[in-house]
Amino acid sequence: MPYTTRLFLLVLWPPAFIVMIMMWAWSKTFLISFYNLRGRLHETWSVPRFGFQYFLPFAKEGINKHIEEAILRANKLGVKVISLAALNKNEALNGGGTLFVERHPDLKVRVVHGNTLTAAVILNEIRGDVKEVFLTGATSKLGRAIALYLCQRRVRVLMLTSSTERFQKVQNEAALECQSYLVQVTKYQAARDCKTWIVGKWITPGEQSWAPAGAHFHQFVVPPILSFRRDCTYGDLAAMRLPVDVQGLGNCEYTMGRGVVHACHAGGVVHLLEGWTHHEVGAINVDRIDLVWNAALKHGLKPVSNIVTGQNSP
Repeated sequence: MPYTTRLFLLVLWPPAFIVMIMMWAWSKTFLISFYNLRGRLHETWSVPRFGFQYFLPFAKEGINKHIEEAILRANKLGVKVISLAALNKNEALNGGGTLFVERHPDLKVRVVHGNTLTAAVILNEIRGDVKEVFLTGATSKLGRAIALYLCQRRVRVLMLTSSTERFQKVQNEAALECQSYLVQVTKYQAARDCKTWIVGKWITPGEQSWAPAGAHFHQFVVPPILSFRRDCTYGDLAAMRLPVDVQGLGNCEYTMGRGVVHACHAGGVVHLLEGWTHHEVGAINVDRIDLVWNAALKHGLKPVSNIVTGQNSP
């Protein structure tokens, strides 16, 4: 069963808090689950930290130490690919895995953030007739890749950012004839006529109110935004369904349905199945987005696109 918040679980918060403190002090990376796909073993390891701890400045070094030790253990065990999940690939934490690759240049295990496939899933959800999008989190790793990909296809991208320097850095990466399709905006009001919103930074119901009726919210933000508008539709986080021949699935991945994984998880699977020998760390290579997407489809992974109509309350 996918995870959902249930009221009776609130009584378990006090003991969970105690366990969190104990894990912070003593626990090491541990195995959560595993499955088999075409003769290959896939395991999910957990860094013993909760989400909020990734945003504590003094916890950064300890988290990176856990990730680094897991990578070195995987390398010693002969693992082919280790995929950094969720906040373990945060740019501010370790440069999307770049820190570990630079620190250990002789790694045999391939370190992968999987966000190339995440970008591909989001981009392939956008209708082909869309000529303008509004993008929040526009200068982030995923935001940058989405903006550059869309401007190559002559889609006008309203990039919400207060930093002209960061905007110009992304814009200068685009071909000269495509740069005019990238437009910096600093307020949500600029998107009042745009029906395609791509949300990479959490937005409040008040900020959502600037979207016109009939708008659709794509998103790559964690946690997902509230489905507040009844006159709009909302996409789920980027995800893919594993191939039908997967064996041994014993649990659901967070809020995903059975057999469905986050797109970055699927990106690690594709990296292994393709036998690619490069690390996928740091900035997303925009030129590889279509290649990775086609490879995923070739191996039987399928996109999951659930459209949700908003409600008056979350």
